[in-house]
Amino acid sequence: MGAEAEADLDVALRALADGNRRAILRVIRSAPRPVGSIADEVGLSQQTTSHHLGVLRKAGLAVSTREGTRHLFAVNTDGLAAVRSYLDDFWPGKLSALKAVIEAREGENRG
Repeated sequence: MGAEAEADLDVALRALADGNRRAILRVIRSAPRPVGSIADEVGLSQQTTSHHLGVLRKAGLAVSTREGTRHLFAVNTDGLAAVRSYLDDFWPGKLSALKAVIEAREGENRG
């Protein structure tokens, strides 16, 4: 992973560390929503919700579009894919290690 990709991942993981931002992502994952609707759903003020949406946008986890005078926010699946790809890299090694432990225990039980 290059330095720029590492920096982008760090920003995304820091954004995901906040529970309010994860709640906002859950609200906007199914369809684009305006700030007021998101704020009502997560129980935050519009100003606070706008702040969190800005952090999510800068982290590449949310995108906004305009519909008339409204800004609609949606999940940026590309940003989430980068985080998932990073986390997925941990599983093959862990599964191999688990398999080795199980096989070793099975060998001990047979012997």
